[in-house]
Amino acid sequence: MRSRTLTLTAAVGAALLAGAALPANASGLTAGSGRGAAAPASAQEGSVSAAALLAKVTSCSQISNGKYKTDDETSATVPVCGKNGAVFWKADMDVDCDGQRTSKCSESTDPWYQDDTAFHQSDGKPLRADTLPYVVVPSSSSIWNYGSAGIKGGGVVAVIYQNKVEYAVVGDTGPTKIIGEASYATAKALGIDPDPENGGTDSGVTYILFKNSKASPIESHSAAVTLGDQLAQTFIRNN
Repeated sequence: MRSRTLTLTAAVGAALLAGAALPANASGLTAGSGRGAAAPASAQEGSVSAAALLAKVTSCSQISNGKYKTDDETSATVPVCGKNGAVFWKADMDVDCDGQRTSKCSESTDPWYQDDTAFHQSDGKPLRADTLPYVVVPSSSSIWNYGSAGIKGGGVVAVIYQNKVEYAVVGDTGPTKIIGEASYATAKALGIDPDPENGGTDSGVTYILFKNSKASPIESHSAAVTLGDQLAQTFIRNN
């Protein structure tokens, strides 16, 4: 476990996602425990298992022009990889609390807190990191341009950790040279310490971003789960 990199204070477009999310089981596709406690090892959202998804991302066809760091002090070792209908990377998870100010996410809980996210709810407000599972993508640079790869705000992401699958949305942009970050709610759902200063995990997280997808509205977690399950099934069939 380690704190978020200081680079985040200078990140283009403030850190991670949030939003007025519905409960994880609102779509009827969820298996396992609810949001209140760390999920058991077998928990997953949707009908596609972590093992089935991971079996499709064992090798990397690199589409980024270079590789990313997971933190300021590490070397650049993480490529963005291409698959049929998706891009993916394997990295750590830093915890972001940016967006709407709440009891869990504010200047008092997060030294790097910013009150905005790159993408907003349907009502125009920033996302809410403590209730909405979202992922941060690196800001576009010479290394990789997420938009050119078919990735956009609200796009659906399957986040996999220790045999658990959590569906999230693309909710924010981060530093141009660092990868591996997701919201408080994403970490908590996967059983990762969600503390924005000292939580997260150093490795073992796989992010599969489905191209040209968009959960609507972006703040509806149930919409992300429903669409994510459909996209994951298609991903398994086509790869």
